[in-house]
Amino acid sequence: MGLLILALIQRGNLFADLPSPATGEVFEELLRCRNLRIERITSSGEPEPVLYDQDQDEWILLLSGKARLEIAGETIALSSGDYLFIPAHTPHRVLQTSAEPTSAEPGFTCTWLAIHLET
Repeated sequence: MGLLILALIQRGNLFADLPSPATGEVFEELLRCRNLRIERITSSGEPEPVLYDQDQDEWILLLSGKARLEIAGETIALSSGDYLFIPAHTPHRVLQTSAEPTSAEPGFTCTWLAIHLET
């Protein structure tokens, strides 16, 4: 039984092997289990102006960098450590992201953790 459980355990590091996209964002699925999906998102300094209207709730955490989002017509500024819950079918888009690492976060650009709760 113990070996079976160990085979199901996933381990990783959120900051390992970060991509460096020239434009847009890179979405990497870290875990999918039942109605839960967890992604790491790495943003370039030039986010694509995609308006998202998703079927699932989403909780985002800005791990590093700074960002400005438009959510339901309002602009929201985020800094490292800020999180936000976005209910399903709430229109949102990324307006701006930090492209360069900061002195407080050397080596890290704009990196997110996104948790999707699918119905």
